[in-house]
Amino acid sequence: MKVSMTGPILGSVLLHVAVVGLLMFSVDFSAKPLPQPNATAAPIVQATMVDQAKVQQQVERIKAQEAAQRAAEQKRQQDLDRQLKEAKRKNKAEQERLKNLEQQKKQRQAELKKAEAAAKQAKLKKEAEQKKAQQAAKQRQQEEQAQQAAEKKRKQAEEQARKAEELRKRKEAERKAAEAERKRKAAAEAARKAAEAELAAQMEAEQTELNRARQQQVLSEVDRYAILIQQAIKRNLRSDTSTIGKECQVKLNLAPDGFVFNYSVLGGDSNLCRATEAAIKAAGNLPVSAEADVYEQMKEINLRIALEK
Repeated sequence: MKVSMTGPILGSVLLHVAVVGLLMFSVDFSAKPLPQPNATAAPIVQATMVDQAKVQQQVERIKAQEAAQRAAEQKRQQDLDRQLKEAKRKNKAEQERLKNLEQQKKQRQAELKKAEAAAKQAKLKKEAEQKKAQQAAKQRQQEEQAQQAAEKKRKQAEEQARKAEELRKRKEAERKAAEAERKRKAAAEAARKAAEAELAAQMEAEQTELNRARQQQVLSEVDRYAILIQQAIKRNLRSDTSTIGKECQVKLNLAPDGFVFNYSVLGGDSNLCRATEAAIKAAGNLPVSAEADVYEQMKEINLRIALEK
């Protein structure tokens, strides 16, 4: 792609002419010369030389700019040429690639058609062979079934005779074995019942003893926790000297975590009972056993709160 440089050069020339004209007419010709001494020519010559120097300087600067513009334009033109060549090269390569792809596609389609035809032919051949094999297998099966039917009848007759004899012998042996088994079972049952009765009596005695021991242990734990609860209440008891020697009977209903969800005063000194109620509320969760049977015995407990002398 070629780009003409006539436009930029023509613009540059016109710019030169404009600048020179501007500088030439920048001198004020309307003013009349003032009377000067004899040396009046010297200053006028000097002014003309200064103006020409400025013009020359401006021209040189414009030439330099033009040279830079021409170099930039030349470089741009070179870059455009290079990009055009690269684009043509890539386009040619893409065309070649597409052409190769089309050829490969046609080749694959041809191969696929050939493979499909071969597969179809192989399928037909296989189906024919399978049909022939199925017919042969069906014929063999029919022959084998006939042989098996005849053999089955023969064996059935022999089996019936054998079973009849075995049945007779088995029934006789079963009768004798049943009689012996009946006697053995009767003796074993009698021995088993005697052993079970003895074991049951022994286990009942052991369980009774275990229950009694556990009950004593539970009661002992209940008593221990009752003391702990009394101590917890007394630690929060606020009383005066008038309650010394007095007592208060209370009933507590305890949750598994020791929380008092209900209580009632059963009797006793009114002052001490009021102080006891306040102490129960202030105590929070009271000590309770984590063992289920112990908790079952103490979830509803009566306590005697007394202040000894």
